[in-house]
Amino acid sequence: MTQTSENVTWLTQEAYNKLKEELGYLTGPARTEIAAKIAAAREEGDLRENGGYHAAKEEQGKQELRVRQLTQLLENAQVGETPTSADGAVAPGMVVTIAFDGDEDDTLTFLLASREYASADIETYSPQSPLGTGVIGHKVGEDAEYELPNGRTASVKILKAEPYQG
Repeated sequence: MTQTSENVTWLTQEAYNKLKEELGYLTGPARTEIAAKIAAAREEGDLRENGGYHAAKEEQGKQELRVRQLTQLLENAQVGETPTSADGAVAPGMVVTIAFDGDEDDTLTFLLASREYASADIETYSPQSPLGTGVIGHKVGEDAEYELPNGRTASVKILKAEPYQG
């Protein structure tokens, strides 16, 4: 999955199905489970001092936030192959290798994609992250700059950029 414009998120069919399944669980069985937890905690008495009740309500809030996130993501999803950059420039959905400050021994390889697509196999950076915004549009061999949290800028060289084969 990669984000290619402000509102469209490209998903593989597998990623779409996985997210749709998670949404189905959260809006079905998970809602029933949390409602039962809240009801059981209510029966314990005074809600002001009821830790179980407050924990269940907090869990419910987190679940509902995830439901909203998934709903929005799936409404704006385009299912199919990830678009590739026609001009060879770094774009979301690519695996990018960079060298820090021109030192080709100090490299980082990462997937430039939304956090929904993060996996243990490869480090993932969001296209909206400072590094992501700094490298997007640059071609292999070019230097790119991005802003560090302390306000300084860092320079990287694009060594490799190829579509993610996931």
